[in-house]
Order: sequence, then structure tokens, then C-alpha cells
Amino acid sequence: MAAAGWYHRDISQVVAEGLLAKAGRDGSFLVRDSESVKGAYALCLLFQRHVYTYRILPDDEGLLSVQTIQGIQAKCFRTLPDLIGAYQHPNNGLVTPLLHPVHRARPDEDSDGEDARGWGHTVPCPGAPPSSRTHIPQQLHQRLQEQVHSSPASDFMGFMAEYLTHHVQLDLEALCHGHPQLRHLSTALATACRALHSEIDFTLAGLETLARVFDSPVSPRSPAREQQGFLSSDPDLELLLNKISTVNQLLSSLEKKVLKSLQETVTRHNLALPSVAVAPPPAARPLAVQNFEVKVGKSQRAALTVDVELGTVTVTKRGSGSPEEVIPQDKILQLIKYQSVQSKVRLMCARDNQKSLSRDFIFPSARKREAFCQLLQLMKIQHSNLDEPELISVYVGTWNMGSTPPPRSLASWLTSRGLGHTQDETTACIPHDIYVIGTQENSLGDREWVEFLCASLKTLMAIDYRVVALQCLWSIKIVVLVKPEHQRRISHVHTSSVKTGIANTLGNKGAVGVSFLFNGTSFGFVNCHLASGSEKTHRRNQNYSDILHSLALGDKRLGGFDLTLRFTHLFWFGDLNYRLDMDMQDILTHIVKKDFQALLAVDQLNLEREKNKVFLRFSEGDISFPPTYRYERGTRDTYVWQKSKPTGVRINVPSWCDRILWKSHPETHVVCNSYGCTDDIVTSDHSPVFATFEVGVTSQFVPKEAPGSSPEALACIEWESIEVILKTTSRSKCYIEFHSYCLEEVQRSGENTFQNCDIPGFLKLGWSSKHLPVLNPILPDLEYLGDQHLLLSIKGVESCESYGECCLAVRSAIGTTAQQFETFLFHRGEETGSVRGWMRVRVPRGRCGTRERLYEWISFEEEDAEPPAEAPVCPNPRPQRLRSRPRSLPEPASGYTNPAYFIFEGVP
Repeated sequence: MAAAGWYHRDISQVVAEGLLAKAGRDGSFLVRDSESVKGAYALCLLFQRHVYTYRILPDDEGLLSVQTIQGIQAKCFRTLPDLIGAYQHPNNGLVTPLLHPVHRARPDEDSDGEDARGWGHTVPCPGAPPSSRTHIPQQLHQRLQEQVHSSPASDFMGFMAEYLTHHVQLDLEALCHGHPQLRHLSTALATACRALHSEIDFTLAGLETLARVFDSPVSPRSPAREQQGFLSSDPDLELLLNKISTVNQLLSSLEKKVLKSLQETVTRHNLALPSVAVAPPPAARPLAVQNFEVKVGKSQRAALTVDVELGTVTVTKRGSGSPEEVIPQDKILQLIKYQSVQSKVRLMCARDNQKSLSRDFIFPSARKREAFCQLLQLMKIQHSNLDEPELISVYVGTWNMGSTPPPRSLASWLTSRGLGHTQDETTACIPHDIYVIGTQENSLGDREWVEFLCASLKTLMAIDYRVVALQCLWSIKIVVLVKPEHQRRISHVHTSSVKTGIANTLGNKGAVGVSFLFNGTSFGFVNCHLASGSEKTHRRNQNYSDILHSLALGDKRLGGFDLTLRFTHLFWFGDLNYRLDMDMQDILTHIVKKDFQALLAVDQLNLEREKNKVFLRFSEGDISFPPTYRYERGTRDTYVWQKSKPTGVRINVPSWCDRILWKSHPETHVVCNSYGCTDDIVTSDHSPVFATFEVGVTSQFVPKEAPGSSPEALACIEWESIEVILKTTSRSKCYIEFHSYCLEEVQRSGENTFQNCDIPGFLKLGWSSKHLPVLNPILPDLEYLGDQHLLLSIKGVESCESYGECCLAVRSAIGTTAQQFETFLFHRGEETGSVRGWMRVRVPRGRCGTRERLYEWISFEEEDAEPPAEAPVCPNPRPQRLRSRPRSLPEPASGYTNPAYFIFEGVP
């Protein structure tokens, strides 16, 4: 059946409402897939500037019917077009008849054809007899998509997709008329295999040479060389098949021939094959003692010696032969970083007389200070005697390899050295707990690439890293490696991939992803390769949206939530392909001056993020390294901006195509310690990019009181009120779903008690405390609740589809009085509204015990709060932090970019 223009497949509710609002006429309608019921549809209808949504549900026999108002007899239809035709008449239970179909916009074909969004989708018609001729191309397309698991050349698959789309129907018609030659298939194969002729010619020449080395008789000659030499201008399939047959004969006989020749050589010369000694694996290298030159006070110089293994910091003043003071790690109470002086740090140390002492040190640079802080953090971790880690380090790398093999060494990439915010040499070789490495245009085999990475890390770190997951989509790969001691802590591993190439069926562009739990903390990693070309910003945005919607990662119970909300920490990286909107010569001038801020102001990704088009509320490290694309291969001194394509010369201005971003739940701990690129890996026209993170993790909580040892006191989460503002033209009543791992099951509110739709395009909803559930967490302990989060979903009563979702931290509402919260709502990567209210978390008196986490002993302090150096402070051995290390926080209301949010507040 031909594609129906009013069927929009899997667009979101927000997009559907936008299309209908643009149409503007009462009776405008479209049909999309239901987001709440698989196999069902949503009929969206515009009437008096409001959108009404009706569910179309299949019954057990596949018949379709519309859920309408009570009292109207439901009618059943065999196909979706039949149903739509029937409801174009009045008095069928809809608010208005279906009068004006809103058609899909025709996607523009890309100039080079490699990323073209293709061909229209047909309307699924449950129970309808198939019209075979028109369905065959689509069925074959589906088979092509299902069968492609390895990494074939994208050009070849492009030719095949083109044939299945436009020409297989012609061959089918010719066959029906008695012409079985399949002329269009032959033409497609001959074109697709054109490059194979020359490859086979070169391969045959090499095989023949090798065969002659071990066998004096001449081996069979290549038909191509005998008949016409190298590739002619018009190759045919018969010649190609002859060449392949010759290659097959040579390969099948060559291995036996070489083995026989070598065995005869060993026997003839009485040679003994030496035994290969297997070297024992190197022991993990102990961390070297590190020294830092610092300034104490106004002018006094000193040296700080950090011995991680011994667990001490030694202070030695310049000119003194002996240490002034040796500070054990358990006496260091707090490390305070200054914000105003990036190279300054304060150590708070305990004294035997129950007093604490503060000492300030100024390092030569901010990077040296960070290295010192990282070593002290590592020292605390190693000497903490905790059964489970509270802090881990995560390495994320991305590299477009340009379809060429990597160099022998990846040391600079894997140790975060090069340009930008890089690791100091004192900490560069400290092994990370998790390595996540994403590549694009990677021509190596899957096993070969993983073995190469493991061998590289073993050489650098003397550790045999374990493979957690490998996921590939053609030449796009993601590998997750973990330290051996953490392997048992990894669970619930999921992998997925999404194709966004031609017609979203080819994997030359797309994404691969991995998700897992590290003890109680969920991680998600996405490596993507988006559409290329300076002019294809909208196409890249669409790629991002498709990946966000289609990537199947994380807990299936959270499948209805935006992908960015399903994980405690989500890292998204790859060749995003966003470019710089600036003249070529101006870009080069700014690069020479290292004036990166001027370039970042015209970076397409930054501009799209500012418009809230992509990567909403993601974070990215400061970019202080030059654009990573497009370099001349073999050097990092020259950018090459002209690229020859079949359609002409394309201009590729230098750009930061390769990026690493992340998004975390509120009130969680994540710090980016480095973000940069290498300057010595030159095999590709892209430079590898790296980022390292310090991430707080949780483990299975064990309450101090055994269950049943005393009457169970329950903690409770109470709501005083919730107010929601939605970007929608719907008037639907809504309810709220509450999801959390600290709840036994999903909880649901009643319908909203307040509703206001006076402002066009916005719907304001309110709930009082009587219509909101009291939530009772599984465990009442404060230490447990401080790590928990609530996921809220605002759903329509009629459609049961989500208008938006958000995440709230339980920690911020713990106390005796209600605390206000306010944050954004998201759905399928779009900002769809806001939510605010008052909530309170009550914890039983006997369950209020807590402890400081390892990552909480490092704090920040402003310069004006500084007490005199060397001055004793309060006798409390654990001083109150002036300001905790920055956490991932929810966005405040002042961050709203759309002024319409404030119309409800009476703001002019």
C-alpha cells in the first residue's frame, strides 16, 4: 500500500502539536505511533486552537478502533486508511470530523547522497492482505537491515540500498513479462564492484609472486593479466568471477605449499625449532613518590613530597636538610581549593591536642595543584579500608580513525597527554578504573581492535583490563574495559545500536551504546558518528533525536523516560560533525593566535545547544585545544579544507567535530579532570580526543539495624503541592507517575485539581497535597536516602502518554520543613515544560546517622573567607566545609529561556 501522507510514524507528541498548530485549520489531523502502547496509534486532531489526542487500539483479531467518549459505539476497521475515511464524517464521537490531513514534509536529499534521509514509510495495515509487488522492496530493505552485522564498505551498501529502493521493482516487472535477465541488478553489481577489480588484480599479482617463491612451476595466471592487464574502463561480472575463481585456487593451495616447503627445509638442514619462553605478566607498578615545589606564606619556598603507598605528605622548607613535618593521611581532615587563586590550596590537619591547623600552599600552576589534589584523593582511597569504592575514575576517548590502521603506540591518547586541559606528568600514568573508547571509521576487526587496546593498556599500566562490552555498527565501535578487581561490581550490561545513514537503514552513520550498573550507580555511554557537511546542522540534530529515541539502553522499566534521565551518569561522545560558521581564513587566523573563544562563539554545536535543539542540560569541559579536524595526514601543522567528492569539491573548515559531553542526576558527584586532544597521533585527519572524570558511586546499602530487630519506622516523602507548566495545545487532564529504586513499585497521583490554558501554547496544571501520594522508601536510613532520586512523568489521562519527565534528588528535601524544588521537563530530547513544588522527606530519629564520603573532603573556598595562615582554628577535629565540591545541580527557574513561562506569574 502506498504511504499515506497523514501517517507520521514515530514523531513525538510535541512535534505533532507543532505541525497541527502550523496547519491552523479546525479539523486538521495526523496519525502517529502511540508512545504508551506498542502496536497502537495516536490520532491527533486540531479544534479551536487545541489539540485532541485519541488512541487507536488493535484488538485480538487485529481490528482497529478509536477510543472515544462514553456512549458512542466503537467501530472496528481492518485497516488504518479505512478508519480514517470513516471518521471524516460528523457525529462519530470526535470533537470534529477529520477534514484536513497534515502531510509529512519531504526530506531533502543530501548533495553527496551519503546521509540522505530516505524514503517514506508505509502505513501498517493489520489484517490487510499484502499487495506483494509494492511490499517486496520494503521487505527486502528490512532483510538488508537485519543481515548487516559486520562492517562492509558503506559505498557498496549504498549501491544495494539504491537498487532495492528504485530498481528492484523494475526487475520484478521485467520478470513478470518473461525477461529473467535482471538487467538493473547486473548494472548495480558491476558498479558496486568496480573497485574490486583493481584490488583483485593487485592481490593476484602478490599471490602469484609468493607462489613462485615456493614452487618453481608457474602458477595459473590471472585472467585479467592474460586478457587485458589491469582494470579496463568497462568491467563486466563474468571477468570478475573468473578473477575470484583464480584467487580461490591460489589461496586453497598456497598454505599447503608453504607448509610443505618449510617442513622440507627443517628436515634437510636438521633445524630445531626454539621453544618460546612465555614472559610472566608484569606486576602492577607502585606509584612513584612525587615532589611539588610550592610557596608558603608570602615568600617562603618549600617542597611537598607525596607518598601514596606510605600514605604521607612531607613538608620540607627550602634550605632545610630535614623534613619540617610529616603528615599521615588520616590526619588530613580537609582539602580546600581556592576559586579566586587557581593554584592555591589549603590543608586542614588534625593535632594531638584536638585542635586543627590550616596550612596554605601555592603551586606553580593550576595543573600542578590538581595533580597534588588527585594524588591525595588516591591516597585516601587506598588507605580507606572500605569494602566497596565510593569514588572511581573514568576515561572516555573518541577518535575518527579515517579508515587507516592506528600507530603502534596510543600512549598519549590513553594517558591524556597533548593539548588542552591535560593530565600532569605526575598523574598521567595512574590507571583509571574504567576505560570507554569510541571510534569511528575504524577499519580493524572487532577482536583485533580489542586486543590492541588491552595490550596497549597493559604496556602502559601493567594491568590486564577486562572487557565489559564491545558494540559495533559497521566501522563505529565502542569498547568498555575495567580493572580486574571491579569486574564483579559490573552488572546489567546492555548494548544497542542505531543506524542513521541512508534512510536510517545503513550504519555508515549512527550510534552504538553500552549501559551497566557499577554496584548501585548506573552508567550509560553513547558513541556516535553524525551526518557530515557544514550545511547539515539540521540533519545532525535529527540524527541526535533519532539516536535518543531509538537507543535501547538501561532499565527496561524506565523505557518511557527520556534516555538522558535513565542513568546516574550518561556520557555522549563521538564525531558529532558540527562545524564552525566562519570564513576559512578567519578561522586559521584565530587558530594561530590561539583565540579559541572567538571560534567557540560560532561553533554549531554550541549554537544549537543555546537554542535548546540538542544536548539539553549536558555539560562539556572547557575547550582549550585547537580544532581536531581536518588535518593533513602525517602532520598536525596543516589543515586541509578541500575534499574531492564525486559531486565536486567540498570545503571542510577546521572544526571541533570530535566532542565529549555528559549529563548526571542532580546532587551527584562528577568532576572532569581533563579534556584535550593528542598532538602526536597523525594517521588520521582527526586528532584523538580524551576526557577523564572523577565519579562518585554508591554500593548496596546495609542498614546498621537488622530488619525485624525493632519495630520498623518508615521514612516518608510528602508533597505539599506540585505545579506544572507544559508546552502544549492540549487541554487534557493529567496525572503524575513516581518512579524510584527506593520504592517498591510505581506510584501515581490523582488527576490535577487546577488547570489553566489561557496562554496560547501553554497548559498550567496544579496538584494539592490531597491528590499526591505519600511515598514510603524501602529503607528509612538517612545515609541511604541521600543517594536516591525520584523520576517524575507527567502523563495525559486519556492518552497515557508522557508530556515530560524530570529527576529530583531526595537529598535536597531531607529535613523537618518542606523544601522547594524547581526544574525542567524533558521528553525525547526536547524541553517540554517545567515543574515546581514543595516536598519534605521525613527520616525516623534513630536512622539519621551518616558519614562523610571520600569525595566530600575536598571543598572550595573563596579568597575573602581566608583566615590567617598557620592560625589554629576551632577544636572540632572535622571542621565544617565552607562550600562543598560542586555537584550536578538541577536548573533553577531563572534558567528558563522561553519568556512564556513567566506569563502565568504576571511578569510583563
